[in-house]
Amino acid sequence: MRRPLKKKHTIKADPVYGSENVTKLINYIMERGKKDTARKIVYQAFEELKGKDGKEDPIVLFDTAIKNVAPLMEVRSRRVGGANYQVPREVRPERRLSLALRWIIEAAKSRKGNEMYKRLAEEIKKAANEEGDAVTKRINTHKMADANKAFAHFAW
Repeated sequence: MRRPLKKKHTIKADPVYGSENVTKLINYIMERGKKDTARKIVYQAFEELKGKDGKEDPIVLFDTAIKNVAPLMEVRSRRVGGANYQVPREVRPERRLSLALRWIIEAAKSRKGNEMYKRLAEEIKKAANEEGDAVTKRINTHKMADANKAFAHFAW
């Protein structure tokens, strides 16, 4: 008999921008339960993304950045006959989003110098233009999957 499916936790859309992805970004940035601090960082970064004239939509830039960073393929380890193989697999949409957000935040944190909101805004801009550390990470992941496609028949 099959196990019942888990009910998925739904995340409420962000009150300022009306986007679930912004809420997820805030939750990923949050450390030690300090959600208000995480909100300030994200909202300041989005204000920075608007630009001096205030005409650019930060949500469009953010969604483009996520689309450019999200990986389509990744490698997973699979043990077959005493050997470990890196088997390329397609990435589920939920994981694709979480990896993209994680990589953008990781790239922003790794930069030194400015405040976090400036680094985050800069990384989102770069990712939207298909450059930066987060996009490099996606490219490396795709290269790894492509190099190991000979082991695709081990996929489960």
